[in-house]
Amino acid sequence: MLVPLIIACEVGFWVLLAGGLALRYLARMPRLGAAVLLCEPLLELVLLAATTLDLRNGGEPSWRHGLAAVYIGYTVGYGHYTVKWLDRHAAHRFAGGPKPPGAGYGRERAVHEWKLWLRTLAGAAVAVALLQGAIRYAGGAADTSALEACRFAVLRAVGLHAVVAAAYTVWPRKAPAPAGAAESGLVKGERQ
Repeated sequence: MLVPLIIACEVGFWVLLAGGLALRYLARMPRLGAAVLLCEPLLELVLLAATTLDLRNGGEPSWRHGLAAVYIGYTVGYGHYTVKWLDRHAAHRFAGGPKPPGAGYGRERAVHEWKLWLRTLAGAAVAVALLQGAIRYAGGAADTSALEACRFAVLRAVGLHAVVAAAYTVWPRKAPAPAGAAESGLVKGERQ
């Protein structure tokens, strides 16, 4: 029951997001579009309630409960960021808004990657707290090894993302050379 509900929540997230943005920019109903976008957290509350009820009704703690916790954590960490990112792009594409800035290069890109890591950390904290709550709720008699494995996977993801952010700090991406500079021989380091 939980896996189809998780899939339905994910599909519902994107349907609400597309519907909210379409109402805001294509139908020119910004308030109604914002109201639709504000309904998205209800999906996570439904998933949390269903997961809790499943455990309360004697459901054996499994990877499904772990996946629900990870999904809720990810949505807490990245849901608002995803909505804002897509909203800026929709405003640019459909409403003549300014072009959204990219992640940049060098130090700017490294700062961006560390901010994303903080979002990953926040989502992981929520997921680990939910997993820990599920482990305690299930009690000592239940086999909670699947939930503990999910908790370890979440912590590994935080560590891997930290390595990615650190790589952008240690080896920053350089901006590409201007299009005309390479053709005219004025690439950095060359002299005339």
